Amino acid sequence: MPAPGAFPGITTLVLAGSRGPDDPMAVHGGVSHKAILPVDGVPMLQRVVEALLASRGIGRIGICIERPELLRELPALRPHLESGRIKAVPAAGSPARSVLAALAQCGTPVFVTTADHALLTPAMVEHFLGHLPEGVDVAAALARAETIRAAYPETQRTYLRFADMAVSGCNLFVFRTPKAKGVAEFWRHVEQNRKQPLKMMRLLGLWHVIRFALGRLTFAAVVQRLRELTEAEIGWVDMPFAEAAIDVDKPADLELAEAILRKRG
Repeated sequence: MPAPGAFPGITTLVLAGSRGPDDPMAVHGGVSHKAILPVDGVPMLQRVVEALLASRGIGRIGICIERPELLRELPALRPHLESGRIKAVPAAGSPARSVLAALAQCGTPVFVTTADHALLTPAMVEHFLGHLPEGVDVAAALARAETIRAAYPETQRTYLRFADMAVSGCNLFVFRTPKAKGVAEFWRHVEQNRKQPLKMMRLLGLWHVIRFALGRLTFAAVVQRLRELTEAEIGWVDMPFAEAAIDVDKPADLELAEAILRKRG
């Protein structure tokens, strides 16, 4: 990761690693990495980095990718690579492992986003960083289902449905204090066990899994359980931007993102 100093602001990590040769969006776009898939003519990664560079409070930016030469193939990034504002960071095999590597190298705080956040804007970044709850070790950005549906009723998003609310992730995170490492470690365990339901149940607690399946688990109960598992104080920021929850994971997302960008002009 880039070291702090010449570029004041929070150290930022953009996860741009390959998901393998079978990544559906990379195959769809005929590119090696989903991160460089053009969205309305501009590679997604470039859109994300330009939004970060235009945001108040962002310092040096590490781009986590297996092939750093791909960054130099994006002319808009070259001046920032040469100045040291942007630096390629080796991908560590998974998002959680890459975050753990960044925390080990740079310490905290670290702001994390993803290269497929093609609709990211400075307003989103600044709202998130400006509304972090007091006293938390880790915070994530979430958008409520009603916020997204009001703006884009036709979009099919993946919601986490709790007894009191439904939310969608916005791929914006801050690992704020050294205790945040426990959350990244838990994330790594989830990655490792995501295809093993029994292990996941043991990890999260069977009673919580049953309550979630029955629609009786509240969001506050989930946050409390995560605090117990990670020994970290966890918070979230309610994002008023529907577009913050629209990443490019499938062709329909690409079509929607391009339509939104054309409307923005």
